[in-house]
Amino acid sequence: MSGREVPALLLFLCLTVSSVWSQGSPQDNFIIQYLERRLAQVEERLTHCEQNTVSITQKTYDLSSEIRGYLSTVNVLRSEVKSQVDSVSVRVDRVERELEYLENKIPLQSDIEMEEALLEQQIKAAELDQLKKKATISLENDCNTALSQIKSLKIVKKVGDSYGSWFKDPSAGSDKVYLLSGIHNDTLLEYVSLQSFTERTSTPPAKVHQLPFAWQGTGHVVYDGFLYYHKADTANQILKVDLLSGTVADNTLLPGAGRLPVYSLNPNTYLDMAVDELGLWVIYADPEYGGNLVLTKLDKVNLAVDYTWDTQCKSRDAEGAFLICGTLYVVYNTRYGGRSTVQCLYDIHDTIHRLDTAIHAEHTQAGTFRMTRVP
Repeated sequence: MSGREVPALLLFLCLTVSSVWSQGSPQDNFIIQYLERRLAQVEERLTHCEQNTVSITQKTYDLSSEIRGYLSTVNVLRSEVKSQVDSVSVRVDRVERELEYLENKIPLQSDIEMEEALLEQQIKAAELDQLKKKATISLENDCNTALSQIKSLKIVKKVGDSYGSWFKDPSAGSDKVYLLSGIHNDTLLEYVSLQSFTERTSTPPAKVHQLPFAWQGTGHVVYDGFLYYHKADTANQILKVDLLSGTVADNTLLPGAGRLPVYSLNPNTYLDMAVDELGLWVIYADPEYGGNLVLTKLDKVNLAVDYTWDTQCKSRDAEGAFLICGTLYVVYNTRYGGRSTVQCLYDIHDTIHRLDTAIHAEHTQAGTFRMTRVP
């Protein structure tokens, strides 16, 4: 039913009702009431139709708004996909160029074989060079000295902390004595002689060296006017300090060292420097070698490693060690104290394999001892 037909129908019904009402018969009244009910039904349906139309219009608007939102999202996603495709295309082009470059750089099989042969020659040359170094250490500094006994030494002086180290420069013509008090400090005291060191009031007074960096432990040495020591707060850095200028002449890192105390009864020392007739050494414990001691020969000039030996001497219950002509002697005790004994030795020349007699070291209160060597 169209919009024009509804008013016309209503007008017709109104005229009809008026006409019938004017006649005033009972049958007419019935017809009028019937028509009124029909009109009410038509009006109700029209109202419902109008409501449905408004609802459908609103839903259509909402759907169109949602579709427009989806279209905007699709446009954004399309832009992102296009950007990613362009990026992938650029990467593919780059990969293709790199593959082409690598194809041009990959050597032929014959070149690879030649390089492998050259590498084998270099490895053999390096091994031969190591053997030559070991032979040089063994032959150029021939020693006929062996350890006979260790005698207790009287206390010469009480000074400084409970822990520390004092020693002479073993270089020829040097009578100076050096004192490093404590296990962590940056001051070195230099005495002109052993007699000056032992005096209650040293004459002349000890010379004070302020070191550029602090040390740790007690495993230091002075050799040819240079102090070699373990730099504090580092795992395995060794410093070489010129005592004349007070500056660092060189330094090195010793791979694998500094993870365990070198001697279990001396837990403050992780690197123990030593000097003997063959030169400069460093002793440390290696946990990957069962905690056994490792002996390394260093070049005193540039601190380069000349050679390293894995010894069978354990760090457990060890309290110290010393070297004579390339032979390492390790002193053992127990954590309860008692008589110290040299129980293990390692000879880099492989000429001394055992101790003929037990060698004991009787400690004084200062924990010092001396040794007697006989040719």
